[in-house]
Amino acid sequence: MNSNPLRSLAIGLTAASLACALHAQPASKVSDGVVRIGVLTDMSGVYSDLAGPGSVTAAQMAVEDFGGKVLGTPVEVISADHQNKPDLAANTARQWFDTRQVDAIFDLVSSPISLAVMEIARQKNKIAFVNGSGTSRVTNDSCNANTVHTSWDSYSQSYSMIDAIAKQGGDTWFFVTLDNAGGQSVEKDGIEAVKAAGGKVVGSVRFPLNTPDFSSYVLQAQASKAKVIGLIASGADTVNAVKAINEFGLTKQQKVAALVTFLPEIHSLGLDAAQGLILNEAFYWDTDADTRKFSERFFAKTRKMPDSVHAGVYSSVTNYLRSVQAAGTDDTAAVMKKMKETPLNDFYARNGSVREDGRLIYDMRLVQVKKPSESKKPWDYYNVLATIPAAQAFQPLSKSTCGLVKK
Repeated sequence: MNSNPLRSLAIGLTAASLACALHAQPASKVSDGVVRIGVLTDMSGVYSDLAGPGSVTAAQMAVEDFGGKVLGTPVEVISADHQNKPDLAANTARQWFDTRQVDAIFDLVSSPISLAVMEIARQKNKIAFVNGSGTSRVTNDSCNANTVHTSWDSYSQSYSMIDAIAKQGGDTWFFVTLDNAGGQSVEKDGIEAVKAAGGKVVGSVRFPLNTPDFSSYVLQAQASKAKVIGLIASGADTVNAVKAINEFGLTKQQKVAALVTFLPEIHSLGLDAAQGLILNEAFYWDTDADTRKFSERFFAKTRKMPDSVHAGVYSSVTNYLRSVQAAGTDDTAAVMKKMKETPLNDFYARNGSVREDGRLIYDMRLVQVKKPSESKKPWDYYNVLATIPAAQAFQPLSKSTCGLVKK
């Protein structure tokens, strides 16, 4: 029996100190004592409805659902408006990494934005999640080890949709394309997909971002007499383009395939104008119980249903925090290693996994916008035509030009 009270106290303090040290060990591996997440998005421009404030809300929901902490340290969300200016986006990312100690940036809607920021992330050895950009360059010639592409891309939006339409007789195409890196990438893959399906591209025209009047572009598409108009636009551009297409009566003679269209655009157009549009979706809020549960919570905060960008941000933030937890650190290489070796299966990414090129693959859905008479409740907009398995939905690694892919 130990009768020395001072010695007993010392032993007790030593044991307590050891226990505290062991308990605090994971937190000591987190840089700066905070895991800081940045949402860099379009808060006020053409993409603000499909990304914007909704992406910030989705990130905050993911952090709250994770418990607000990882490895015993708090998780903080900050946000900024890139105004669709790549130089502003790059400067913001650089400042965040250098002075705000941001660990990972999310959203990055618009292809020029994503390409600019993922390069800054590579230089600063931080992580970029591309949730709202479609250029396949992200996982091809511009790929790097610090980027994860979770949203649709030009390959996933082209091949399965065009093949399905070609099987219904849509063998001649005219593209109306946004004139930026993302639009050009989708058009390139679209042309290849049309040829692969045995069809022919009879022409194309390109328009600048945030175009208010599509009359001249739509009239060129009508004059082409193509069976299918491939519309490569998103946000307000999609709304304006479809309004012009309806105004000039193109849908009476031609099909319209919306290769880069999201739920908010359908909502803005209304089913009378949007009915019959065919598109690919990474996420639809009314798919099953899990998608509805998240979406109803999101709606309570924002008064609108989430689209694939919002759902993708939530999924990406959650996956990032899980990877930090599993790695025991926020070190970039360790977190990316965990992310690439751990399968993902949530309400957004079914049968998902992050490949060596940074591409998150998962099941996609081919959908068609309902007729007004088919819609039974608010936001009930899509008929799901088919589920496209993850392995078929995205570009195979055998076609990749990413330097990280072992051939």
